[in-house]
Amino acid sequence: MTHLLGLTGSIGMGKSTTAQMFRDEGIPVWDADAAVHALYAKGGAAVPKIQAVLPDAVIDGQVSRDILKKMISEDLSVMSKLEEIVHPLVAQHRAAFIATHNDPLVVFDIPLLFETSAQDWLSSVLVVTVPAEVQKARVMARPGMTTDQFERILARQMPDAEKRAAADHIIETLTLDDTRAAVRKLIAELKGQTDA
Repeated sequence: MTHLLGLTGSIGMGKSTTAQMFRDEGIPVWDADAAVHALYAKGGAAVPKIQAVLPDAVIDGQVSRDILKKMISEDLSVMSKLEEIVHPLVAQHRAAFIATHNDPLVVFDIPLLFETSAQDWLSSVLVVTVPAEVQKARVMARPGMTTDQFERILARQMPDAEKRAAADHIIETLTLDDTRAAVRKLIAELKGQTDA
């Protein structure tokens, strides 16, 4: 039986770095953001569907994320139209990934995991976290990031304390070495449960 581990955490908490650590240990990782990028790219399944509803968002045969961001900021109803198109396609992409990975442990990197009720189909959920001041320092160090942007992103995400309260596993990502050690320990623990 495959253990489906959800991986999430607010912006700047170390989720992408932690996902890579699972990959480094040979664990298959499905990345929700990468799935959306593939759907938006030339030839992606979302392109014709988005073009039919939001024609201005498609440039040179691919969906422009920048144009979409601008459209959403001007009209919030664009977000729900987009979700109606993209969520079923992402679910198909994920199902295909699960079907091709019969491993004891598979990780699902999902930024809005709780916000999209993904915990309902997962075996357990790992939340990565750091104190708020570390999170803010990490995010503000990103090129082009503004305080306003950071606050807007946080407003769309479930608060860190709520995520931690709903998690089955928590890893604090203050240092790479400690994070890697915690990832290895969790893999051993979950594989042990799966093998039983």
